[in-house]
Amino acid sequence: MGSEWTEITIGDLGKVITGKTPSTHDDANFGGHIPFVTPRDLNGTRKITKTERYLTEMGTKSIKNAVIPAHAVMISCIGSDMGKAAIASECCVTNQQINSIIVGKQFDHKYVYYNLSTRKDEIRGLAGGSAQPILNKRNFSQLDILLPPLPEQRAIAHILGSLDDKIELNRRMNETLEAMAQAMFKSWFVDFDPVIDNALAAGNEIPETLKEKAAVRKSLGDARKPLPEEIRNLFPSEFEYSDEMGWIPKGWEVKTLDELVDLIGGGTPKTSVIEYWNGNIPWFSVVDAPNVTDVFVIDTEKHITQLGLDKSSTKILPIGTTIVSARGTVGKCAMTGKPVAMNQSCYGVRGKSNISNTFVYYTIREKVTDLQRSGHGSVFNTITRDTFKTIQMPFGETDLTQELEKQIKPDFDRILANCHQIENLSNLRDTLLPKLLSGEIRIPEKGEV
Repeated sequence: MGSEWTEITIGDLGKVITGKTPSTHDDANFGGHIPFVTPRDLNGTRKITKTERYLTEMGTKSIKNAVIPAHAVMISCIGSDMGKAAIASECCVTNQQINSIIVGKQFDHKYVYYNLSTRKDEIRGLAGGSAQPILNKRNFSQLDILLPPLPEQRAIAHILGSLDDKIELNRRMNETLEAMAQAMFKSWFVDFDPVIDNALAAGNEIPETLKEKAAVRKSLGDARKPLPEEIRNLFPSEFEYSDEMGWIPKGWEVKTLDELVDLIGGGTPKTSVIEYWNGNIPWFSVVDAPNVTDVFVIDTEKHITQLGLDKSSTKILPIGTTIVSARGTVGKCAMTGKPVAMNQSCYGVRGKSNISNTFVYYTIREKVTDLQRSGHGSVFNTITRDTFKTIQMPFGETDLTQELEKQIKPDFDRILANCHQIENLSNLRDTLLPKLLSGEIRIPEKGEV
């Protein structure tokens, strides 16, 4: 580290603002266009581009002193999510669990973000060990930060930011690819568009409850882009009434989920036996669930050894298995991108009788709301094996699920490749980050490591 590096406090960087929440008793405060950031929105990405909730102008005015501008650096400072960092991409408001720094122009806000993003454990330690740890604004403002000269701050942020730019590009690509795959599943197995199209082409009667949807399909004309004939022929051209679910494609049967899938349980090796842990077998828990658009889990926070696998009830799930969380945070889904084990709070789900992996994955995703509604438990909602006996759906031929697999596989292969590249880029960034921030690796004037 050069002598030109200086150590100052967070408070020296600029104004620190603790967020606020408008009155939740007034619905007029919510539902607008102004992002309202909470720790749940700090999902590991560098910039916050969307939030679960938004404020109206009225809601924002009620807490106007808590508004932060674009480029403010946000850090969660209360509770189990302490130390998560992100950058505001536009003017927004945070809740009281987040402290934000409006970084002065004499510093680089992206460098500040990268510095603080590595200090989660330190921030948690400063908050103490209470049941609800808190790092208040005063103590947060006194946190030290090591700074190189501004040109080097910018160079470091540029190098790390270039890696994050590629990561974010891959995530946007995954978002597009996954949306296309999900749309095909929904069209075929939820909205029954091919059946409606076949019925319209054959001049068959459309049930009253489906006439509005059929009118929409008909109005599309040539824009409907009919499926190739060999795929169209896999779908019927009529509907029939079922007592359980109303109108369904003719020849399809109403099935329960447990008739279509096999469930695989998980387990946890004894945590007191060190020989069971820190091996090379990924061990999935709900914290490892990917962003929904990334689909696949390819690594996990914790790993177990072969001995840990042998001495517990967990099992290796093959590639393509759907995982759904069944306790606590119910309904988080992932598909295995490599063989993994998992804990007992999840189920592995595989299709019976050659039912395809992608059909199972999207069926579970589609039915998550039903699964949550069917969950029971006094403290946590839970999904049991019996829950799968309560969820019904119309089901046609297994060949149709294999055709879905064939159509979606190129998109899923690209998503998986992008996930592996994201992992590699993230590892490179995380290796460089502490070395750059400590001065172990210096940036020459040309800005190259």
